[in-house]
Amino acid sequence: MAVLTSQPSVAPADRLSLPRPFWMLWLGTVINRTGAVVQPFLSVYLVQVQNFTLSQAGAVMTVFGVGSLLSHVFAGWLADRFGRRLTLTGGMLAASAAMVVLGAASGFPAVTATAFLLGLTIESYRPTSQAIVADLVSPTLRPRAYGLLFWGVNLGYSVAMVAGGWFADHGAHAMFGVNAAVAVAFAAVVWRAVPESRPAGTSLTGARLGAVLRDRLMLGVCAVTAGYGALYAQAFTTLPLAVAEQGVNRTHFGLAMALNGVLIVAVQPLTGKWVARQDPNRVLAAGTAVVAAGFALTAFVHDARGLALTVAVWTSGEIVIAGTVPTIVAALAPQALQGTYAGVSGMSWSAGAILAPVIGTALLPLGPDVLWTGIGLVGAASALGALLVGGPVRRRVAAANVA
Repeated sequence: MAVLTSQPSVAPADRLSLPRPFWMLWLGTVINRTGAVVQPFLSVYLVQVQNFTLSQAGAVMTVFGVGSLLSHVFAGWLADRFGRRLTLTGGMLAASAAMVVLGAASGFPAVTATAFLLGLTIESYRPTSQAIVADLVSPTLRPRAYGLLFWGVNLGYSVAMVAGGWFADHGAHAMFGVNAAVAVAFAAVVWRAVPESRPAGTSLTGARLGAVLRDRLMLGVCAVTAGYGALYAQAFTTLPLAVAEQGVNRTHFGLAMALNGVLIVAVQPLTGKWVARQDPNRVLAAGTAVVAAGFALTAFVHDARGLALTVAVWTSGEIVIAGTVPTIVAALAPQALQGTYAGVSGMSWSAGAILAPVIGTALLPLGPDVLWTGIGLVGAASALGALLVGGPVRRRVAAANVA
């Protein structure tokens, strides 16, 4: 299995620079995420505007989640089969149309069906963007490039959370139009400024999902990713419920969680060059262990300051991990399957995130000691898995580069 070694379109003397198409992709991503106001507040909209019951809102969100889970693999397959540029542009235009229809829909059946379509398209940019970076950026610079994309997503998301809250209170239907508009803007930026990057002649041999499922090493990486997803997603599922019982009120919880975004925006760009010089498998293992330790320390939290400290710990691990998984996946994937590998990787993270509330709520009644020790062990297992797959990943990459 060959490793993609296509070089970025920059002058040889400027090897530390990222190519212009990457920066245009980054810009489009920031624009898109800045206006991504629907997803964080969709459940609120369903209850307060559509007047759905909690069970109906939960069902719609579940269907939306299933669509999002499938979107990773579907978009990755399309990117390998029909090209990155067409897939990303088409996916964003389809997401925009789904946004508009969902904002106009009423009634449980129509809203549910449209929410599935939105879920199926809204995450399509992720595996496609990963494949574009793998095509354009040299292997040594990929951790930095993927880390910058992660930073851009969080930069935009911090704005979207504020804007979405305002729309949820003052114009819930308008937020669908805003989100649809930024998706169209993202599509326009990509179509205008990001050329097709898929290596010539790969479309006929690409898009084979079965090849990924037969790659045991890739499946091992996916298991590690799923474990990390189950660990990290506790921040948005079990954590707010648990710390309320441990004495932290909602206002203080929100302030502590805001620290996560502040640290990512302020610190993550400073780590890119250092992370790029390290082995991504070891960085993934170390970072996951730090995230696990941060959540395990939550057992001792009884006030906002203690919570802020644990958030700072697991955020530091999250920051260094940012570009590692896509870097590893890009190294394992052959040229013809960069999108498909990225899609399977994204789906594995989403699967872990879906498991997060199942694990967390099962442990929650047993008390904070058992809960956070259990969550910490999930993270420790994921970190150990990252170490175990690291050696085989390095050997495959070395063999492919020699060949």
